[in-house]
Amino acid sequence: MKVKRWKRPAWAGMALAVALAATPGCSSGDEGQSAASGGASGAASADDKQPITLTMYMPQANPNYENMESPVGKKITEETGVKLQMEFVVGDEKQKVSLMAASGEYPDLIYGHGNENVLVDAGAYLDLTDLIEEYGPNLKKLYGPYLKRLRWSKEDPSIYFVGSYGVNEQRWTPETGFELQHAVVQELGYPKLKTLQDFESAIKTYKDKHPTIDGQPTIGLSILADDWRYKISVTNPALFASGGPDDGEWYVDPETQKAVFHYMRPEEKEYFKWLNHMNNIGLLDKESFVQKYDQYAEKIASGRVLALADAKWEYGDSEKALRQDKPERMYGMYPITLNEDIKYADFQSAGYSAGWGVGISKTAKDPVRAIKFLDWLASDEAQVLNNWGIEGENYRVVDGKRVIPPEEMEKRKSDPDYFKKTGIGVYGFPFPQYGIGVKDPSGQTYTPDSIDTIIANYTDVEKDVLAGYGAKMWKDLYPAESEFPIKPWGKAWQINIPQDSDAAVIAQKCEDIVKKKVPEMILAKPERFEEVWAEFIADLEKAGVHQMEEEFSALLQERIKLWNE
Repeated sequence: MKVKRWKRPAWAGMALAVALAATPGCSSGDEGQSAASGGASGAASADDKQPITLTMYMPQANPNYENMESPVGKKITEETGVKLQMEFVVGDEKQKVSLMAASGEYPDLIYGHGNENVLVDAGAYLDLTDLIEEYGPNLKKLYGPYLKRLRWSKEDPSIYFVGSYGVNEQRWTPETGFELQHAVVQELGYPKLKTLQDFESAIKTYKDKHPTIDGQPTIGLSILADDWRYKISVTNPALFASGGPDDGEWYVDPETQKAVFHYMRPEEKEYFKWLNHMNNIGLLDKESFVQKYDQYAEKIASGRVLALADAKWEYGDSEKALRQDKPERMYGMYPITLNEDIKYADFQSAGYSAGWGVGISKTAKDPVRAIKFLDWLASDEAQVLNNWGIEGENYRVVDGKRVIPPEEMEKRKSDPDYFKKTGIGVYGFPFPQYGIGVKDPSGQTYTPDSIDTIIANYTDVEKDVLAGYGAKMWKDLYPAESEFPIKPWGKAWQINIPQDSDAAVIAQKCEDIVKKKVPEMILAKPERFEEVWAEFIADLEKAGVHQMEEEFSALLQERIKLWNE
């Protein structure tokens, strides 16, 4: 395949030389920013702040996006001259990307969200290697030794995108788990919550006592199957409850380093059988497979859903509404598994996984301005701005340290629209960013998160529940990171299957089968479950699942070699 490599225009060298000669010494800036500044910053010319609109394809709708009209958004435009014109996708992402690739018409910036292979095969991206070398000092500082992990493959070592997850992040809070309302565990005297049976028993006991909440029927467990979200709430928990880390649709044997389409594991059959049982006894939300995300979120915010099997980021906004007047209806996160011999692997480290991110298209109107924008977002100044907000408005500097006033912290915790109003966090994911817990040159973390701030952010109800389980943080309930080896392949779900391969065709067939048969087996009469499960496995095998596993395992080995050469 021909590499789409950015070529420096003839005028670029002269313009850069003029810019370097004309650039004044670095100003100290305000006290808050100067406390974080340092390291790479890159040379800026007057042209770098000329107004420019960059279009961007973003498949995941961001409810907090504010068209760069918030204080943080305006500050970003002031510092870079850039206005982002976002195209959020509604509907089938893969279809949209395929149409875009077929047309050859692209926005300036593209976030592929797992469809990068389609775009690479179509030659949609520029190779950013030279752009980063010439205009990306902050990006080079951010990624450091992980920069080589941004390469596409051994055969094609181009860097097509940067991002989209925090570098060197320290994990202090769980990302996934099984969620149960605080009111449930408080009333039941903090029951043991280790297995699915424990989880079920708590839900059933409380629901039997409280058939309604605030005049509405109580819902035991609600799951969400809307579009791509079915993987998050319906099928991923089967992998997690059976001891697998988050590798997307894959389970990788830690000994052989071979990949299995995770549904093929007999352990996961037991999880789906449990969901079938929950549906049969009336504890599973009857609307689980028809509700849309907004309906799901609204139910959670009403306080009548006792339990979830979800990721924190998916239900977090709904929980903010509960925090305001129903803190007892918020959720604790529990590492529930099939049995007590299984370790829930939420905290297993993947190192830095670099399979997805923001790229610059081959038709971008100004690749240099685009890479400089991405590089600025990776700067210390931008990282502080995006995570802390505006000094004097969202935080103060006291004795050289950034401090969020109590009243502002309360807004962060309780106002569902806080981040949209301020713009804080809006320009983090999927752009380049430091992970939680990473320190800036001043010795303070780029993000406000710390163990102390996380604990301080808990409600009194939450603190009581944690104390009831002998813990100070939700992380304390989970197996520690040190109990697992670091995964040398990163996150398997970020490994892209080549679009023109047999595995890609098989993967689509398997996905269609999963979407059809998993709901069928969960909603079937219990006596039909075994029959539907057998059909499910037979359909996957007929589709070529084992061939797909072999091809993906080869890709997995390629990544391991690429990252460790």
